[in-house]
Amino acid sequence: MTGHRRRWDGGGIQRRLGISLATGSGKTVIFTQLISRLSHPSRPATATQTLILVHRKELVEQAASHCRRQYPHLTVEIEMATAHASGCADITVASIMSIVSGERIGKFRRERFKLVLIDECHHAVSKGYLKCLEHFGLVGAGFGADTPVLVGVSATMSRFDGLKLGKVLDRIVYHKDYMDMIADNWLSPCKFTTVMTHVDLSSVRDASTGDFNLSDLERAVNTKETNNVTVRSWLQKADDRHSTIVFCVNIQHVNDLCDTFRTHGIDARPITSNTLLQVRRERLEEFRARKFPVLVNCGVFTEGTDIPNIDCVLLARPTKSRNLLVQMIGRGMRLFPGKADCHIIDMVGVLKRGIATVPTLFGLDPDELLEELSPEQLQKLKAKREKEAEKRRLELEAARQREEAGREEGGKGKGERGVKLSVEFTDYENVFDLLKDAKESGHIRRLSPYSWVSISNGKHVLPLKAGRYLKIQRERDGTFTLIEFNKIPPEVTKTRTFLSNRRVVMEGAQSLADIIQGADTLAATRQARNLLLHSAPWRKKPASDSQLAFLSTFRDKYSIPENLTIGQAGDIITKLRHGSLKELEKRKKQEHRERVKDEKERARDEKARLKERMREEAREQKMREKEEKLRRLEEVKVGRLF
Repeated sequence: MTGHRRRWDGGGIQRRLGISLATGSGKTVIFTQLISRLSHPSRPATATQTLILVHRKELVEQAASHCRRQYPHLTVEIEMATAHASGCADITVASIMSIVSGERIGKFRRERFKLVLIDECHHAVSKGYLKCLEHFGLVGAGFGADTPVLVGVSATMSRFDGLKLGKVLDRIVYHKDYMDMIADNWLSPCKFTTVMTHVDLSSVRDASTGDFNLSDLERAVNTKETNNVTVRSWLQKADDRHSTIVFCVNIQHVNDLCDTFRTHGIDARPITSNTLLQVRRERLEEFRARKFPVLVNCGVFTEGTDIPNIDCVLLARPTKSRNLLVQMIGRGMRLFPGKADCHIIDMVGVLKRGIATVPTLFGLDPDELLEELSPEQLQKLKAKREKEAEKRRLELEAARQREEAGREEGGKGKGERGVKLSVEFTDYENVFDLLKDAKESGHIRRLSPYSWVSISNGKHVLPLKAGRYLKIQRERDGTFTLIEFNKIPPEVTKTRTFLSNRRVVMEGAQSLADIIQGADTLAATRQARNLLLHSAPWRKKPASDSQLAFLSTFRDKYSIPENLTIGQAGDIITKLRHGSLKELEKRKKQEHRERVKDEKERARDEKARLKERMREEAREQKMREKEEKLRRLEEVKVGRLF
């Protein structure tokens, strides 16, 4: 645990801190160590109690059990269901649903508490948590010098619905992801395999959380054919594994997939929310003891469960939530004696946008199929794919330039000058090339249903009405920031000289998938959904006169096709207004410099080859002359004898 420790500075006004640790790193062990290490910044003698907030029954029991082992001299009580704490214990572990129920929270006096710990704190901006934190003065107007310290711990410091964790946390003071922890031998190595099931998810509706509607998803995924593919894939790739955990959509899916495993002779047993508590405990202990190989569940073991012997994770349920995907994968990443690695098998469905899969975690295309690759190999594959994409782009550009040069030569032969090229929409020259379905543009529109436009590498814009827009940009440290821009009326700017139209909404997101969720949530509050969707029927109508008038200003350089749609024209205009033209010109100059450099290198190489060839020919000529001279010297002339 020493490798994770960080010294806490109680000074300053920031006392709501976040700790981001990978799933499987032992977050419960780590955050309970803080209880003996932290004291209240202003009332160390009187504020000595600690409250631990969790959102599930299993986590309550797990945290309380660990605290009793760690601090046998302290009183530890549970506030959950029929178990009522006194409010005076040294450590109270509470279910968030129970503590905010009725008047139960009233017995916890905030002036007695030095520390509030939240496990899986990505849930902390939900209504129940906010009510509890408001009682302790950690949100709202009650924040002051007597407020306890708040520490939130999670593997996924983001929320799928895009709600901002900054409402309850001031800063993340420590972060270590699973790649770092695998490299440092804190987590088990893993390898990844994806299996394309060809299950069509296009008709599956979204739930209010932003993930798939479970009823629709179960109907799409829970079929005899798909379940057979799932089990056969496991038999082919993981039948030598000792402990496999399977994640399903719902209880019916769990039961049907269990039956399919048993039909194939595999002892698979279910645990769901309907499983009796005693049966659940016994079955879990048997699984930990490796008495049966496959445990099938839905929504029970996604967070906080300690089953270190898991050496295979079978993802039989698609999700749009990167957080859920990471949590499910993390179930198999704990270290265990004799465990060489964990095999992650992802059953991938077919969807044009939004799905979170193992490839998307590593920045790869969602359709990328993986065959038992390690995280290091996935990183290398990502770099390889980026190089391949860049190579294809350069080859297409070179072909376009050769075609342009050939047309120019043909025009000169006919005495024509300044002839403009006429191209199809999918083959626009220069600025219109930016509308091609490049991987980055295609990827962001798989993550979001809205009309995001990729301006350049790491920069995306969502135009809103009245000149407003949202912008996502990738920072130098690899994180993503969301910025909202509002158009300020002239009469306002005259009276307020220093008024800014730029507002940073979110920052520090670890992936594009994380930031896009928050951005889409914000966009939905700013504009009607039908005006945001890139699939909206109105986008397919012919371009408006005002759009064509704007684009006509570029006719001196580029031809404008007559069949542009509103959506296509809008995307082009957004790109032009937000710097794509400059990016394009910059890229062209860079490519020109690279071509000149390559041509010079080729000329230099050709010159060197020519010199070497001339030297070789000279050497061969000298050898021939020498051989000829020797032949003449050795030649014997015999004259007539008589």
